Amino acid sequence: MASTPHLPLGTHLLADLSGIAPEPLRDGAELERLLRDAAIAAGAQVLHGHFHSFGPGQGVTGVLLLAESHISLHTWPEVGFAAVDIFMCGAARPQLALDIIKEALQAAHCQLQSIRRAPPGHS
Repeated sequence: MASTPHLPLGTHLLADLSGIAPEPLRDGAELERLLRDAAIAAGAQVLHGHFHSFGPGQGVTGVLLLAESHISLHTWPEVGFAAVDIFMCGAARPQLALDIIKEALQAAHCQLQSIRRAPPGHS
């Protein structure tokens, strides 16, 4: 696998998604597929993923490690809520990944914080 150098500049999105039906928030395998598809569509390279379901009817926590950084997800089906964290540098498009996740989960609401990440002296 050839490495692509990435500048230490990126966008970090923190999204609280709510108003989601419980069932999609309980399926760890489907959530992993969704995050992988979103990462690839955003132009990111998936390195590794780990997802954990907390049992029947319970939520899921998971993370994808990306060459460009990461995407993580934590779900609470009992309240129709998912916390999504997407940090990507380089040419990857974190907003596109978030849009795909929101649409697939049919989130009624999204509270979003967008943070520009960079070392001092870079913009």
